[in-house]
Amino acid sequence: EKKSTDSSKTQESAMKKKQKKTKGDPKTGLEEESHTCCGCRFPLLFALLQLALGISVTVLGFLMTGISSSLLVRDTPYWSGIIVCVVSLVGFVMLCISYQPDEKTCVQFTVKLMYFLLSALGLVACVLAVAFSAHHYLQMTKFTCDTILESCRCKLDTADPLSRTFVYQDAADCDSLTIMLNLYLLLQMVLNLITALVCLSACFVMWKHRYQVFYVGVWFYPLTATEGQQQKV
Repeated sequence: EKKSTDSSKTQESAMKKKQKKTKGDPKTGLEEESHTCCGCRFPLLFALLQLALGISVTVLGFLMTGISSSLLVRDTPYWSGIIVCVVSLVGFVMLCISYQPDEKTCVQFTVKLMYFLLSALGLVACVLAVAFSAHHYLQMTKFTCDTILESCRCKLDTADPLSRTFVYQDAADCDSLTIMLNLYLLLQMVLNLITALVCLSACFVMWKHRYQVFYVGVWFYPLTATEGQQQKV
């Protein structure tokens, strides 16, 4: 009788294991849901936004270089768009890596760390691009420009002989130059500001996903267990 009961128990346990395999572990399901958003894996939305915004900023920066050859690199922030495009590519690489909880693989940890650091770098670059564009735009609103020898010469204060003169080469028409440059600077400010917010949200989500769990209970659990055992003794 004991053998029959033991065999029946083993059969029941085997059946339960099969049912668990077919149904799936609820913990793994919860872990998969924790790193998804609207049915998509975490970095997909941020990577797509970063790629679209990075390409827009880069194209607009190169268009600004065509207005005048004397524009400085800080005034044509294609560099911030290139950085954000690289960040989005790292996000797509992270999508190709199979997710494992608690970053059990070295590759997953390295890619996530790279994505976090590059997103922070993209945030800083976009903030700098916004600052440079805003400064140049404010100067453009106070300029007094004249066309001299196929170049546009602008001054902040015409009454002051020592006032700094800004020269825009390859610009035959100052009016069209100022209008186009003001428009491009405004677009750069808006696009870089949105990109900075996207990079900031990506950093915040990654930080929250990594550090939102506090392990206080794990540290104090052995102490409570030993105290309970001592009380029982």
